[in-house]
Amino acid sequence: MMNNFKATFLKKWFALLTIVMLASASFAFSGASMLHAKETHAANASMQTIALAELPKEAQATLLSIKQGGPFAYDKDGVVFGNYESRLPKQKRGYYHEYTVKTPRARNRGVRRVIAGGEPATSGEYYYTDDHYESFKQIKE
Repeated sequence: MMNNFKATFLKKWFALLTIVMLASASFAFSGASMLHAKETHAANASMQTIALAELPKEAQATLLSIKQGGPFAYDKDGVVFGNYESRLPKQKRGYYHEYTVKTPRARNRGVRRVIAGGEPATSGEYYYTDDHYESFKQIKE
């Protein structure tokens, strides 16, 4: 009789423990999702903007090439930008594409880029960096 009581007690205890663990995991997941959403919103709200006319002329030329579908000066123009540091709004992989902004007298691609979101030629979502992805300004047309 004692063994039956122990078995029943242990089954109920494990069932209760499982429920508590699942509830905790669910709460932690939803809490993490809410935290991520708040961080993304804060990042978007605090992002600086730059008017098209304020961009360097080379960046304006790059943006025009993006909208026309090319031609582009560098083979790597149009490749997927990973946004690994999450400095741009969170999107699925492949959403962002990067394009080189020529730097006068630079012997390589330099540090300036325009990042396009969505369909590059038509999205209207463009970001400029002049410090190789350390910071971004959203381009306002």
